[in-house]
Amino acid sequence: MTRNMKKWLEEYAQAKSKKALPILSFPAVQLMGITVRELISNSDLQAEGMRLIAEHVDSAATVSLMDLSVEAECFGSNIVINDDEVPTVKGAVISSSEEAELLEVPSIGVCRTGVYIDAVRKAAEMICDRPVFAGMIGPYSLAGRLLDVTEIMFLCYDEPETVKLVLEKVTEFLIAYGRAYKEAGANGILMAEPLAGVLSPSMMDEFSSLYVKRIVDALQDENFLVIYHNCGNNTVQSLDSILSVDAAAYHFGNSVLMKDILVRVPSNIIVMGNVDPAGEFRNGTPDSIRRSVKTLLEECGEYPNYIISSGCDIPPMSRWENIDAFFDEVAKFYNGEALNQ
Repeated sequence: MTRNMKKWLEEYAQAKSKKALPILSFPAVQLMGITVRELISNSDLQAEGMRLIAEHVDSAATVSLMDLSVEAECFGSNIVINDDEVPTVKGAVISSSEEAELLEVPSIGVCRTGVYIDAVRKAAEMICDRPVFAGMIGPYSLAGRLLDVTEIMFLCYDEPETVKLVLEKVTEFLIAYGRAYKEAGANGILMAEPLAGVLSPSMMDEFSSLYVKRIVDALQDENFLVIYHNCGNNTVQSLDSILSVDAAAYHFGNSVLMKDILVRVPSNIIVMGNVDPAGEFRNGTPDSIRRSVKTLLEECGEYPNYIISSGCDIPPMSRWENIDAFFDEVAKFYNGEALNQ
């Protein structure tokens, strides 16, 4: 469903009572009684999962699968798939500058990209009461999966031109992938660039933010937004670099204190995060997640540009009683705020 997303975000920021916007997609497997293996292979199941989640929780928007293996698979990466965990990438596909030169940019629709695009198309047709965001990896994080997430750090110093060559190719691919989601009816993308969170500010400028901004500039307009996600440890120190990408909103992980971000971000920029996805959603209890939500909102709820979310993608086997407690506690906080105004 086409909507003016710039206006949606402005109205959302001005609202006194805000709905949560967690990265919630994979726990649909529990609602449907299926495995992660089945979910990632079928667009009908993915779309139905998004619909069921939208029906089950009062979220600000719906998010498709945040599966950071999809794009790497298109470039030839080996993918490890289990029944109850998010797929992961195993090994590298590029081990030399020569192999980087020979790396071909895949067509959109190959491997599972066609399934994921089709799923968003179907979900966008079914979910009309809130925006639909597609999940997508960021350029440095994708390059790291192709070059190896540890090796790429050394290459940034020893062979920066090799890294930049790979970044050029993955950026070209991601722009095309984002456009395909846009054409499929998505209202925006949530771009995950977690590997950049270990870079110094200057290296983030050189090897991540420059390429992220190219993607944002190519895709973002009043009807299509880019939300930038980074759950690395160095996000506070690298905020200037992160904000330089000019995304519509920014999403941070639980490795940092949310208030440390908010005190440094201009009030007209939307910031999201950061209840621990593993410690609370997956392994916590309804009581512990309620305490986390209450503490976070008491610290950050006064900031009009803050939207509470999970710190990262919520794991597939996270208990729904924890997820429900999260949404209930958010609603209680904002209903109480409204009564006191």
